[in-house]
This record gives sequence, C-alpha cells and structure tokens, in this order.
Amino acid sequence: MKKLRNEQGFTLIEMMIVLLIISVLILVAIPNVTKHSKSIDDKGCDAYLKMVEGQVQAYKMDKKKFPATIGELSTAEYLPDNAKCPDGSELSIDTDGKVTVNTLNRGS
Repeated sequence: MKKLRNEQGFTLIEMMIVLLIISVLILVAIPNVTKHSKSIDDKGCDAYLKMVEGQVQAYKMDKKKFPATIGELSTAEYLPDNAKCPDGSELSIDTDGKVTVNTLNRGS
C-alpha cells in the first residue's frame, strides 16, 4: 500500500491573485516615476553643476586662474570628456568661474 504524501504548494488561484496584485502595483508605480522624471533630471543637473563648480575652484587653486571652458577642465582631467548634465544639457563657465547650464541645449 502506498502512502499519500502531504505535498505543500500554491494553487493556480493563489498564483493568479499574486500576479494580479503585482500587476496593479506596477500600473500604479510607472506613471508616478515618469511624471517625476523631469524633476529628477533637474535635481541631478543641479547636483552636477555644484560638483563642476567645485572642480573649477580646484582648478583655480592649482593653476591660479579660472578655466575658460568646460573642455579645458576636461583636458586637465578635472572632469570626464563630454561633461554634461544627466539630462544632456551642456555647461559653460563665465570669466568669474561661475558655471551655468546652457538653456538652449537643455534636454526635454
């Protein structure tokens, strides 16, 4: 005589309920993330701008002058090549060493 085993597992209904709950959570989360992506890009660009300003000051301390361009900072290895904001916006440096975001090239 063969003994019956008490096998534990999920039923098809339980699996379907779990998949339904996960699907609803994804449908709620995706629009919220895409809605805030512009804000996230702006904050990332602001943080990157502050970092570049720090590199401009480090360059000034080392070379006793402000860099003329972002490319000059890259050439001197203070920044990586093609340094841009996370949203693709380009940066520029004025004669006083102030870093600004070029709004004409600002990504959408």
